[in-house]
Amino acid sequence: MNIPAKKGSIVLSCLQVKNIQTHHVGPLSLTVTGDAAVSLRGQSGCGKSLLMRAIADIDPHQGEVLLNNTPREEFSGSQWRKNIGYLPAVSQWWGDYVREHFDEKIDQHQISKWLAALGLNQAVLEAATATLSSGERQRLALIRLLANRPQVLLLDEPTASLDPENVTRIETLIGNYQLQHKSAVMWISHDHQQLQRVASRHFIIKQGTLIEQEAAWR
Repeated sequence: MNIPAKKGSIVLSCLQVKNIQTHHVGPLSLTVTGDAAVSLRGQSGCGKSLLMRAIADIDPHQGEVLLNNTPREEFSGSQWRKNIGYLPAVSQWWGDYVREHFDEKIDQHQISKWLAALGLNQAVLEAATATLSSGERQRLALIRLLANRPQVLLLDEPTASLDPENVTRIETLIGNYQLQHKSAVMWISHDHQQLQRVASRHFIIKQGTLIEQEAAWR
């Protein structure tokens, strides 16, 4: 496997999607690099989430996906999921406590900084998952994802149920992460103004095809 190590100067991540086809979507092709976040929109049911789930290798599909010119087939499943960070609209929590969802080897100092950036107290890591609000779940799911240091972020409505203050916090944290790690970012949202803020390239899915547009609202 030939993935440049992120040491010294940060490597610009590159996600290549070639002729991906799943259910009623595709074939679609797209290249996303770490210097320009990409927005993805379209009517409900058009296939936005299906495309992200295919890239993340969650759903059956046809086509090819490469990370930094390395085909997905050269990764193990766990390696791919670590490098390709998929954040669904509704996060999954399998343990009784938040702490169970974080690897013991992660950088605790960095986790503390991300918690503070998202307006969360350190004590939330010891909370029972059943007691979390939907907003807390969304913010913690993002931190859980970033803890893997993914080279690609696939974000499916990451701020859908958040108030304006926490929307700003999420957007800022993701933007800072991309700048620091040169990660490729794809962002799904129905909020055209948000997409205009967070992305510089804009795509819409219509009738199973992918169309690039100059602005998020056209």
